[in-house]
Amino acid sequence: MPIPTLPWTRTDERNPLEARVESVLGRGPAATSFRLRWQRWSPGLDESLRAVYAERTDDLMDRLLELMLTAARQRPEALRELDEQRLLQPDWLQRPEMVGYVCYTDRFAGTLRGVTEHLDHLDELGVRYLHLMPLLKPRPGENDGGYAVMDYRTVREDLGTMDDLAELTGTLREHQISLVVDLVLNHVAREHEWAERARAGEQRYRDYFMAFDDRTMPDAYEQVLPEVFPDFAPGNFTWDDELQAWVWTTFNSYQWDVNWANPDVFCEFLDVILHLANQGVEVVRLDAIAFIWKQLGTVCQNLPQVHDITEALRAAARIVAPALAFKAEAIVGPDDLIHYLGTGRHSGLVSDMAYHNSLMVQLWSSLASRDTRLMEVALGRFPAKPTSTTWGTYVRCHDDIGWAVTDEDAAAAGLDGFSHRRFLSDFYSGEFMGSFARGLVFQANPATGDRRISGSLASLAGLEHALGEGSRQDVWDAVDRINLLHAVVMGFGGIPLLYMGDEFALLNDHQFAEDPTHAADNRWVHRPRMPWREVAQVLADPQHPGNWVHAALKHLVQVRGATPQLHASVESRVLPSPDPRLLLLVREHPLGTMVQLYNFSSDQVHIPMGTVGEQLGERAVELIGGYEYDLRPPVLAVGRYQAMWFVEPEARGVSRGTPARITAFRASSPLFQRG
Repeated sequence: MPIPTLPWTRTDERNPLEARVESVLGRGPAATSFRLRWQRWSPGLDESLRAVYAERTDDLMDRLLELMLTAARQRPEALRELDEQRLLQPDWLQRPEMVGYVCYTDRFAGTLRGVTEHLDHLDELGVRYLHLMPLLKPRPGENDGGYAVMDYRTVREDLGTMDDLAELTGTLREHQISLVVDLVLNHVAREHEWAERARAGEQRYRDYFMAFDDRTMPDAYEQVLPEVFPDFAPGNFTWDDELQAWVWTTFNSYQWDVNWANPDVFCEFLDVILHLANQGVEVVRLDAIAFIWKQLGTVCQNLPQVHDITEALRAAARIVAPALAFKAEAIVGPDDLIHYLGTGRHSGLVSDMAYHNSLMVQLWSSLASRDTRLMEVALGRFPAKPTSTTWGTYVRCHDDIGWAVTDEDAAAAGLDGFSHRRFLSDFYSGEFMGSFARGLVFQANPATGDRRISGSLASLAGLEHALGEGSRQDVWDAVDRINLLHAVVMGFGGIPLLYMGDEFALLNDHQFAEDPTHAADNRWVHRPRMPWREVAQVLADPQHPGNWVHAALKHLVQVRGATPQLHASVESRVLPSPDPRLLLLVREHPLGTMVQLYNFSSDQVHIPMGTVGEQLGERAVELIGGYEYDLRPPVLAVGRYQAMWFVEPEARGVSRGTPARITAFRASSPLFQRG
């Protein structure tokens, strides 16, 4: 069937689209696939572009077709095969065996080539998704941890080259690991070629930025704009002497926000995305996506045009490189976050994945308060996501923790929002009496009372305190807290993202301040270099807490991968808990229901057995411990910081052999011998 001629194409004896495709790609399978994908995705591309660029869309579509055909011609054959594979398995990001690992290349392995030397570690852990933190060339000196990009087509010199990146992606594919790379969409470094040409007087490139001759418009915008880094980057505009203008700089003075209202900017970034896809990158993390559209009188975050632009970028990428997925870095409230996965006409057409920031915040809140009622409220109010998308679930990331607890959710749980956020900051900075946490305050804002927190998982969960001044029981409790948090992100549904070093319970790196480029940013306290020699010693010592954490995490990954109820197309639903110390989740999968129990306290908790029995019947298998349970007795005991995953006995075949494996694990692991 011929491809329909779109309104912007000329008509002649032969469909001009077919002629243009064949002139670039020939008449083989590549051309056929491109035309079929154009037929599928170009209407959405056209519609989304018209929502943003209106009357300029016809010429823009013509420009994009040429750009996309060029990228399609350059796409390596191995990646074209991956495209076909992913089209046949569109749920590849949603499968239970997908487990992510996040790290800085230099701090994990030195260079891109060095990453291959540690693939045995990733394989052993069960990693199928590797996020290497910013690796594209940043500006020299201060660069916001690599997020001030100077050149999107060059790898940071000390890490390697773009050829090294392409070689690494090929090696990772052999290990069934997908590479994730950051793409900063909101801004570029002041030293980027676009900014340099703007300062040199080229009007075309000045139009790539939001620049104003005087303070009239900046002051008007500033009336409602929040500050991201009030400590060291107050305000949202910076005067540039060379440009003789006030430049929009949301994050830092050296990060110039680009003007997405200019369609040239859209073309530039699509070209970059397709270039990265052709190097073998399988997921692009859309950094600072929430900020890309500016509109006077708003906070300039989460505006509808953001989702139109993202859908257009994704549609174009699907035509050229359908193996590529989009992950939205949008750390916003639930009502705003769901739009990054798609609602209404955008449903399932925006990003394939987004961070579940609310889950992360609620984990730490429940652990400090030993009370899950706020978590019940927050998760219970979360809108359902499109079934074709997935969450990124995580305990910690490279960033600080901001206490995204709304006043409305807090009130529904019987709390005062301001007081609870203050309590969490006090608790995790170690200022609250009796706190086990050892974190650092990041970006305190006296005007709002906000105080974000930096710190490694292990230090925030109490291991640093326990090893320094606590008891043996304190050490065990800290390990149990770490394992509990890992179990929740493994069981919630989505891709659990493990931050480098957490698998060995690495503590805060208090020497970060000795590096002058890091001293002003205490987030580097939880971005240590991987101490591989110490790691070997940890793995050789069965009594080391890091060994216990590593063993438990490997076990959780194995159980998760064999449990289809954890496919991300299924949502976790909160069950009302009979005890505020417990979180109860249910996952209703076609192969059988799953019930999860998590105890956020150091107490053994007894609940009515019917809490589980009403969902599963008279018998169930608990997958983490590997035991069959009779659900007819009146009471179920849940141990201190215990996680339990129950499925119906009939569903046990989906995890065939799991109980035997777990029993063997229990017999050999110090986790079950230490008492």
